[in-house]
Amino acid sequence: MPAPTGTASADAATASATPPERRKVPGFLLPVGIVLGLVAVAALAYWWIVGRFIQSTDDAYLQADSVTVAPKVNGYVTDVYVGDNAEVKAGDPLVRLDSRQYQAALDQATATIDARKADIQRAQADIQQQKGAIEQARAQLQAAQINAWHTQDEVSRYSPLATTGAESGDQLSILITNRDQAKATLTADQAALDQAQAKIADLDAQIAQAHAQLEAAQASAKQSQLDLQDTLIRSSLNGRVGDRTVRVGQYAQPGTRLMTVVPVHSVYLTANFKETQIGRMRAGQPATLHVDALPDADLHGVVDSFAPGTGSEFALLPPENATGNFTKIVQRVPVRIRIDTDEQTRKLLLPGLSVTVDVDTRAAGNTSANDNHG
Repeated sequence: MPAPTGTASADAATASATPPERRKVPGFLLPVGIVLGLVAVAALAYWWIVGRFIQSTDDAYLQADSVTVAPKVNGYVTDVYVGDNAEVKAGDPLVRLDSRQYQAALDQATATIDARKADIQRAQADIQQQKGAIEQARAQLQAAQINAWHTQDEVSRYSPLATTGAESGDQLSILITNRDQAKATLTADQAALDQAQAKIADLDAQIAQAHAQLEAAQASAKQSQLDLQDTLIRSSLNGRVGDRTVRVGQYAQPGTRLMTVVPVHSVYLTANFKETQIGRMRAGQPATLHVDALPDADLHGVVDSFAPGTGSEFALLPPENATGNFTKIVQRVPVRIRIDTDEQTRKLLLPGLSVTVDVDTRAAGNTSANDNHG
C-alpha cells in the first residue's frame, strides 16, 4: 500500500533543512604546515643574511705550473731514468743523451787552451831573451860611442901636427879612416839597439794576441763543458712525471718535448666567474671548494688574485665587437684561489679536475695591488 503523500513531502523537507557534515582535517597537517612555514622563513633569513653574498660557479678547474722537459742539445737518447707517473725531486736525472761528440769538443778546446798558454810562455821567454839582447846592443853602442869619441880626438890632435909637418899626412889619413869607421859602427849599433827594442813591442803584441786566443779557447771550452753537462737532463722542480714520450735510442733535438713534470703538491684553482659576480669579490675572501672527484670532502681556500682581463682578451682569436651585428655576452674573469688543505688530501688533487666554488663576499678581504677590478 503506497505511503501517504503528505508524509513523504514532510520527510524530504526535513532532510533538505539538515546541514551536511564538515570534512575533518587530518591532525598531522597542521604541524607539517607550521614546520614548512618555519623552514621557509629560515631559508629566507639564510638567503638574506648569507646566501645572497655567496657567489658560486662550476666553471673552475685545478691547475699547476707544469714544466715541459726538453733538451738544449741534440743527440741520441742513451738512458731514461724515470718511468711514467714517477715522483721526482729537483735535480734528479731524467734523461741522458750521447755525450761523446761533446766530450771530444771539450777535449779539443782544452788542447787549444794548452797551446795558447804555451804560446804565451814562449813569447814571455822570448821577451826575456830579447831583453838580454837589448842590454848587449846597448853595451856595444856604448863601446862604439867611446871608440867614436876616441878616434875623433885622435883626428883633432893630429890635424894641427900634420898641418905643420910634425906628423905625416898618411898617419892623419889612417886616423880619419878610423874615425869614419867608428861613426859607421856607432850608427849600426844604434840601429841594432832600436831594432832590439822594437822587437819587445812585437813580442808584447804576440802575447796580447795569445791572451785573446786563450780567452776564446776558454770560452769555447766553457761552451763545450755546458753542452756536455746538458746531455744529462735533470728535473728543475719537485713533481710527478707525466706524458712521457722519450725512449732509448730516440734522436732528440733542442726543444723537443720529452716529458712533463707536474708539481702536484703546488696545485691551485682557477675559477671563471661571470663579470656580474665579482663586484663584491676581493682578494683574501674565503671560499668553499667541492671537487667532483672527492664528493665527500669540502675543501677550503682563499681568493688569491684576479686576472688582468677577461678570458676572451687572452683567447687565440679575441672577439671583434666593433664589426657586424652585436650580441652582448656575459664575460668571465679568471680568479685564482689558493687551496688550504692537509698533505694527504693535496695528494689526491690533480690538475684538470672539475670544482664547484662558493666564495663568501661578506668578508672585506685585503687591499692588494691586484684588487683594483672593482
